Amino acid sequence: MGVDVQNETPPAQLSAGLLRRLAALLYDSFLIAAIWMLLGFLLQLLVGPATSSLVDGQVQTDPQLDLILFSLMVFSASGFYIWFWCQSGQTLGMLAWRIKVQDYDGKLISIQQALLRYLLAWPAFLFIGAGYLWLLLDLNNDAIHDKLSRTKVVLLPKEIQLLK
Repeated sequence: MGVDVQNETPPAQLSAGLLRRLAALLYDSFLIAAIWMLLGFLLQLLVGPATSSLVDGQVQTDPQLDLILFSLMVFSASGFYIWFWCQSGQTLGMLAWRIKVQDYDGKLISIQQALLRYLLAWPAFLFIGAGYLWLLLDLNNDAIHDKLSRTKVVLLPKEIQLLK
């Protein structure tokens, strides 16, 4: 009496909870801060210290360099998340906390979904975290940016390591 493995449905995956998501976000924020420090250091090496001056005890920098650095910070953070989400479904923080972002079919998300998810996650976080707190009220345990980007963040079993 054998079991037909092909006809078995995979067990439903649990949605990742709020604390686990925030812990992964905190972990990733340390990595992104390190990337930003490196970018600032490299930009300062490139342009030299003569672009900054001390006026009345405050450092004044060139507004164009500020814009360049800000742009580098935005592009590096968005690139970090979008690349990891599309390549493996997990950032390094998500890997550490055993969560993964995927589409409704359990597959990796597209670049369009990742970009939309990234852009929607900022207001979801900045408005007192209301977009994240929504998952406490949602029947499917999804945040606002999950629903709008048609993605799902799931909790992985301890045995699975997905980062290749």
